[in-house]
Amino acid sequence: MDEELERKSGLNPLPMGGVLAPYASDYNSQLIQGRYAAETRHAYLCCMGHFARWLTAEQIRLEGVNEAAGSRFVAEHIPRCNCPAPFRRTPHIVKSALSHLYDVLKKRNGPFVPSGSLNYIQNEIAAFDRYMGEVCGLAAKTRRQRVLILTRFLRGRFASGPIVIPAITPSDLRQFVLGPKSATPRNAGLMRVMGGALRCYLQFRALAGDPVQFLGGTIPRPPNRRLTELPISLSKSEVKQLLASFDKSLPSTRRGYAIVRCLADLGLRASEVVHMMLDDIDWQAGTVRIAKGKCRRTDVLPLPFATGRAIAEYLRTERPITANRAVFVRHVAPFDDPISVGVVHTTLRAAYRRCGWPHTRPHILRHSLASRLLQEGTPLKEIADVLRHRSLNTSMIYVKVDAIRLSAVALPWPGRTA
Repeated sequence: MDEELERKSGLNPLPMGGVLAPYASDYNSQLIQGRYAAETRHAYLCCMGHFARWLTAEQIRLEGVNEAAGSRFVAEHIPRCNCPAPFRRTPHIVKSALSHLYDVLKKRNGPFVPSGSLNYIQNEIAAFDRYMGEVCGLAAKTRRQRVLILTRFLRGRFASGPIVIPAITPSDLRQFVLGPKSATPRNAGLMRVMGGALRCYLQFRALAGDPVQFLGGTIPRPPNRRLTELPISLSKSEVKQLLASFDKSLPSTRRGYAIVRCLADLGLRASEVVHMMLDDIDWQAGTVRIAKGKCRRTDVLPLPFATGRAIAEYLRTERPITANRAVFVRHVAPFDDPISVGVVHTTLRAAYRRCGWPHTRPHILRHSLASRLLQEGTPLKEIADVLRHRSLNTSMIYVKVDAIRLSAVALPWPGRTA
């Protein structure tokens, strides 16, 4: 197929020369293993040949081949590129090709640490990330967010020099969270996120023996009025309308329907849908095991008949042949990989649009399940168990949507007759 493409176009992909030459075989093997179409492989190899020539022209050595160099290549060179064919100039194709190169480089060389530099910040960030994952049990998305925030703080405070914890002052922390006085004031949500990242870092340094306990109280804490608004939820009829929006004309319709069933019937988070494995489902007992959730514990939930049937139909008729044990897998290359959280979000957003709704978040279905159970008279403790909340306070927000029961205990407005 590659030879046929080359014969029709009259062009061969530019070979990956220069510093990328030793990785050409591994790169092509990764694409073949991911079962990419020959035409896609041809396009990606063209992109890599283009990138390799640019690296040579810019005199960038192997240690400089990273995401920053790739971003510069796409942002600066591609828009004004006048290189001859068979180069590809479409940014999203080039970015996809580069992402596979980064994977190959990491597999062969591991994380890169620049020679001649102790790279203090990178080492500190790596240790902090391990602490968040192994000790705190934070999700990957939360860790990435806090890593970005802390990297920005440490670079602003210490540049590229050694990190001296006693040199961090309350003024440094306040100024970082509040922002420059001349700039537009930051919103409370952003300050809470930034403050939470810094407090987590101080806890990490406290475990290492640094006397930083007093600094935590100096980080600004904007008010968090989490119970001031009603949670957005769908009624029972709206959930039925959402499920009915999946018809046979849609691509991957059975997978999408089964995903939304898991969100609406089980109240799963998007990450829990992604991590659901075939071995987690006990078809005879009618249960499903939810592991690796936000609470870092394993729970077993009853599997409703409609949900189980939707998953079974997807497994029998639409799921591609793969050795991966994840329930929901990719239907396009790279095959043999589970879906990402982004696929769950995209599937649900498309369903909302078909219903004419502006909602975008999968968490709405989690709220909808809790509200529906509350309206049916389910005790709050049982709702907390279904949603796998550690504290009843987390589930208290759903009490606010039960207007009928709240009206029964509401006091008359002062000055009005009862």
